[in-house]
Amino acid sequence: MRNALGLVAASFLPLSGLHAQPSLSAAVREYVSVDAPVVVLTHVRLIDGTGAPSAADQALVIANGKIQSVGPARTLQPPAGARILDLTGHTVIPGIVGLHDHTFMSPKGNSVHLGYSAPRLYLGAGVTTIRTTGSASPYADLNLKQAIDRGDIPGPHMEITGPYITGGLTGSSVIDAGTHHVSTPAEARRVVAYWAEEGVTWFKAYTTISRATLGAAIDEAHKHGLKVTGHLCSVTAREAVALGIDNLEHGMLVNTGLDPEKQPDRCPANSRARMIDVDLESEPVKATFRDMIARSVAMTSTLAVMEGSVPNRPPFDQRALDALLPEARQEFLDNRARIAQGGEQSPALALFKKAMEYEVAFVKAGGLLAAGMDPSGGNLPGFGDQRNYELFLEAGFTPSQAIQIMSANGARVLGQLDQVGTITTGKRADLVVIIGDPAANPADIRKVTLVFKEGVGYDSAKLIGAVRGLVGLR
Repeated sequence: MRNALGLVAASFLPLSGLHAQPSLSAAVREYVSVDAPVVVLTHVRLIDGTGAPSAADQALVIANGKIQSVGPARTLQPPAGARILDLTGHTVIPGIVGLHDHTFMSPKGNSVHLGYSAPRLYLGAGVTTIRTTGSASPYADLNLKQAIDRGDIPGPHMEITGPYITGGLTGSSVIDAGTHHVSTPAEARRVVAYWAEEGVTWFKAYTTISRATLGAAIDEAHKHGLKVTGHLCSVTAREAVALGIDNLEHGMLVNTGLDPEKQPDRCPANSRARMIDVDLESEPVKATFRDMIARSVAMTSTLAVMEGSVPNRPPFDQRALDALLPEARQEFLDNRARIAQGGEQSPALALFKKAMEYEVAFVKAGGLLAAGMDPSGGNLPGFGDQRNYELFLEAGFTPSQAIQIMSANGARVLGQLDQVGTITTGKRADLVVIIGDPAANPADIRKVTLVFKEGVGYDSAKLIGAVRGLVGLR
């Protein structure tokens, strides 16, 4: 007898050599629908994260929280006692690795830590690893990570980024509570050293940081074995690469080195308006790519948040409207209506398309592109990561390339490709089960049913349903 997920009855005999499943609290187990020593996913389409084309009628065995074997379903001999899931009509992809996935949002300009809703949304959408990439409340994120790691609450694996490190105090900001304003290299070193001791693994340089303070922050982070990324403006991409930065966020739209009005250590006003005229075949663009590739500096795409500035985009996602706090939902709808007044002649669409082309050109040049979603407005944790997939296809990437960007490439940036990111024997069983075929119908990426994290299968609908009306509150 099968239920809606196609579960086939099987005996649950223990196998020798297996360890116990992770210790999960009752609050976590209410979301678990598959938890057996050995699980077989059979008759699935696989997009394995390596960049290889999708493969039909495959099977994989999960044991001890890891992928034990992968291959054609017709040749699989299920281990005795395995729980077998017949997933005909489903696709399996690696767990998404989100590299710009905050746990806060700022409705009405007030930063709210989403310690309840964000981890459930990320995991429910298939995001099994996140890097917070800027924390409005680093201690809240560190505590959240520890609670997830203990099995107290459901959520993804977390890489915690320290507070935003930016230039001297220049005015109000919605993230001032989590921002360190540094004016000297010594101040930058002090901030980095402090948070390194507190347990963060990444730092994020922000818009008004100077070259001198950025260089000091990078040097200090590297002394501690940690890394630095940046949402830059006062410092250009090439300058940051020369200083040793490890990752750059947001792609073209923050690379002010392409702005003819850029002045040293200054964040130029209205820079994006001039980005529309950037020639992607120009030497400044090619030089940026050459520098990044030579120094192994990855780029994080955040197309899902950029799209929010384009009139009448993205398509409405009822899941997001249902999840938002009513006041936050209204704020999003009002802001969307205001943006829509720009009409189809708004330059925002042309700029967005140029940003897409920039990322495609970077990959063609040999660059490492990963992805994140930067939650805001109606671009919610997890849902924005899924939307990135659709946008990558719109940009011109193949389905297999898009999944690779969202999984293996993110794992590579984090130094975790030996553990996660592809559906490969021996790796952690972080997997996403989707009804349908997102390679043929991109919107199917949203039809997640099960999310495996370390071999435990979570019910996506329960995780997402648990946050209804709460995003923007907690």
